[in-house]
Parts: sequence; structure tokens; C-alpha cells
Amino acid sequence: MGLLSAILRWLSKGPPQNSPSPSATRTSSDRAPTGQPYSTTFSVGTGQRPAQQPVRPSNTPPTISAPTPKRPAAGKLNLDAGQFTPLSPEEVKRRAAGLSWNWSTVNFDRRDQIPSVAEPRTALIDRALVAQGLLTPEQLVEIHEVGAQMIALRPALATIHTIANDTVAADAAERRARKEQKKAESARRREERAAAVAQRNATDIVFLGRGVSGGLADRRANIERLQSLGLPLLASPADVAQALGLAIPRLRWLAFHSEASAVTHYVRFQIPKKSGGTRELAAPHRDLARCQDWIRLNILDRVPLHDAAHGFVAKRNTLTNASPHLHRAVVVNADLKDFFPSITFPRVKGVFQQLGYSPAAATVLALLCTECPRTAVKYEDRALWVATGPRGLPQGACTSPALSNLVARGLDGRIAGLARKLGWTYTRYADDLTFSTDADGAPKTAWLLARLRHIVGEENFTVNEKKTRVQRPNSQQSVTGIVVNQHPNVPRETVRRLRAILHRAKIEGLAAQNREGHPHFAGWVRGMIAYIQMVNPERGRELLADFEALPQAH
Repeated sequence: MGLLSAILRWLSKGPPQNSPSPSATRTSSDRAPTGQPYSTTFSVGTGQRPAQQPVRPSNTPPTISAPTPKRPAAGKLNLDAGQFTPLSPEEVKRRAAGLSWNWSTVNFDRRDQIPSVAEPRTALIDRALVAQGLLTPEQLVEIHEVGAQMIALRPALATIHTIANDTVAADAAERRARKEQKKAESARRREERAAAVAQRNATDIVFLGRGVSGGLADRRANIERLQSLGLPLLASPADVAQALGLAIPRLRWLAFHSEASAVTHYVRFQIPKKSGGTRELAAPHRDLARCQDWIRLNILDRVPLHDAAHGFVAKRNTLTNASPHLHRAVVVNADLKDFFPSITFPRVKGVFQQLGYSPAAATVLALLCTECPRTAVKYEDRALWVATGPRGLPQGACTSPALSNLVARGLDGRIAGLARKLGWTYTRYADDLTFSTDADGAPKTAWLLARLRHIVGEENFTVNEKKTRVQRPNSQQSVTGIVVNQHPNVPRETVRRLRAILHRAKIEGLAAQNREGHPHFAGWVRGMIAYIQMVNPERGRELLADFEALPQAH
């Protein structure tokens, strides 16, 4: 309807002034044969051939067109010239007014179909188009042929569309099925992985924190060396858990390393130092203490130490450490700075590996025996214990003394060799190093101290220069609290203090002498007397008799 209305409005204005009005009648020679389409060289209205196209300039490149596919036959449309005879605008209006609307054949509003030539309105519009020179009869023939072909092909196109839609739907259904299958397979893999992880977590340990889990995959142990030392055969974390009597998850919890943890396995407290400042002690909780005690008894105490080590060794004490230095011309005392904290996790792990344990077992054992210095902080309403340094030997664990002696075996061997070469005697009690010599070796004191600093540094320790002392016979020579000038003795100040306490206790009572607030003062006095008796038995017996004579002592 829109196209017809536009043409009628245009016709009401009349043809252009310079456009001649074609004749309303045509002779029989102007008509095409009945039942045949127009020839593409026939011009309706003039009875002449159309003018030739202008010649293309020689410099214009020829146009290369793609080969036109063969078009199906046009079908019997029975088109003739009379059907496209031009009409004047008045005749078009008159005939259009006399047309009735056939709703069964209306096609003007469809944009996917060319109106049929059998429709009167279509024929009227075609003649008006020819009359105004907008289209030629040849073009109209071709247009209606295309329309006829479209109508003929429409069922096939509908079938193709149906097949295509069915194919797309089938492909979408197949895609959905594959997607559902992949989802099911992914869910199954997740379940299998979760089950495998749960099984592995229940039977093995593969991760114990960042920076410390590197050797957990290596389960190769030196069985021959372990057997020669009489040590338990441990190769995997499961072996360690079984030996300690723990479940794998419990062992993982005790050995896990974290820079910031909500829980800590140690009770921490501060004690004052004699030299000033405080010292932090860390006592392990029950389960960890039991694990450390098993490691000490079954592993560490079975490993032989260097003869120069006297601290924390069975049947050795401060007296055995001091006795080799009696009545010497020069006694030198040196101290190792931050002895326990400087023995870090890698060094402890190395000790266990040297004993023959696999990297996996050594990692677990070293984590059980080391801990970071920590401080309590609060972050987002959570209490956390944050590490302030690397993992090292905690002062308060039963394994720390034995491990320090094992780590210092190389240090003891090198220093003992140097002392023998220079004619000196060497002993070590924990972090206290003691050297002594006769008059012949005294001139080599400076050389000894210089070499000592080098060896200690190469063994990853540090000499505390503030505590280095050179003691001559004309002054009190003490080694680990015992005077060694002539014979082993306790410092005079300690003996005098105990005698004063016992003397005034006869008059005022023992409890009145507790001026420093010892929680178990009587036990402290008894322990000091026992220590004096170990060093100097005769003087100790005298003090013990005075103590037992007090009524409060019983």
C-alpha cells in the first residue's frame, strides 16, 4: 500500500515537463508473442531497439565480473506488451478507483515476496512505472520471473530452514549434553581428588609451611649409618608419627611452621640476666614436650660427642669442665653470642641428616625441636603470635642442649686441634669456651684469640668480645663459676654469704633470712650447700651440718 500511494501521489502532479508522454495505444507489432517473456532487446512504446551503451574509454580497465550462475527457467508467465502498455496519469487514477481490494491476494506489505503480475493493482502499477520511465518492460519481466522463482523455491527454502533449525537444535542439545557430561566428569574428578587428598593427609605429610618443606618428598635414609649408631630407623613422616605414637594430623599440627599463628606450642616468659636485660625462656606444651623427650632419649643421647664438651652431658658437669685448668699460668674465658638462637632450623636439620635420616624425617624432627622467637599482636580482633626471627633452638626445650653439642662438634674439633698445636687445653660448657696453658704457651695468647675468632666465624658462631677474659695466677682464675687457682673451690663471696645466712638463722630463723623472696628458700639453701659440697667436699660437709642443726630445716 505504501508503494501504490507514493506512485499515485506522484502521478497526481503530472509527468515532468521535458518527458514526452508515451502513446496510450500500441500496434500489434509492438506486442510480444503471447505466452512468451519480453526479449531483453525490445523497447516497448517505440518499437525500436534500445540505444547502444557508450563506449568505455581505452584507459579504463576492463571490469572483470564473476561468472553468473545458471538461473532456473522462468516458467510460463504469458507476459505480452499489452500488459505493460503505458497509461496517462488520469487513466491510472480512473482505473485505480475502479479496483476492488482482494484480501486473499494482497502482497504489498510483505517484504520477502514480489507481488504477482496477476494482481490488478500490480499490473496497474507496472504500467504506471513504464509510463513514467522508471522501469522498462524488460526489467519488469525479469522482476516477475524472479518472483515466480522465489515462489517456486519457497517450499524448498522452508524445508531447508526447518532442517537447519533442527540441526542447530540438535547441535545445541549435543553441546548441552557434552557440557553436562564434562560437569559430571569434573565433579567426579573433584570428588576423587578430595578423597585422595584426604587419604594423603591421613597417611602422609607433604607440606609443613613455607620455606621448610623442601625435603619432605625425599624418603631416602642411610640405613647402614643409623644401624651403626643404634638409632631408630625413620624414613618417612609416617615412620616418625608411628615412633612418637601420634596420628599424622596431630604430628602435622605440632610441626607446622607459620610466620603468624593463632596458637603457640610454647609457654613464654622472661627472666633477668646477670649482665643486665632479660632472657626469654620457652617451655613446650605437654604433647610437644613428650615428642622432644622421645627424640632426646632415643636419638640425641645415643650419639657420641667431642671430649671437650662438658655441658649437658651425662657424668659431666661444671667441675669436670674446670678441673683440666687447675694451677695454670694463663686461663682464657670466651663466650659465644646468642648460642641457642644462632643454631637455626637448617643446621638442626643437617644434624639429623648427618646421622643418617632421610630429608623428610630430618625435616619433621628439626621442626619439632626448633621454634621462632615470637611476639603477641592483635590484628582485626584476632590474637596472633608473629615470628620476629628465624626458627632456632628454644631455651627451655629438653632437646636444645644435646642438639647444640652436636652442632658444635665441628667447632670443638677445630678448636681442640688448634689448642693442641699451641700447647693449650680446651674445654666447652654450652656457650662458655675455656683455654689454659703453662708458662711456655703464655706468649701465644694473642695468636690463640685471633685464630679463635676466625674459626668461630667460619662455624657460623660469633664471639662475644665483652665476655672474653685473660686470667693470670695473681688474680682469681674462675671457670664456669669454680675457682681453679690451686684446687677446685667455690668463690669466697658465695661461702661467706651462706655462712652468714646459717649463723643468723640460729637466732632469727631461716625464713627471716629470705631477703630476696625465693619461693622455696630452704630448698635453695640446701641446693647451694650441695653444690659447694660437690666442688669442695670438706667445706660442704661443714655447711651441711650447720644447716641440719636448724629446726626449720627438718
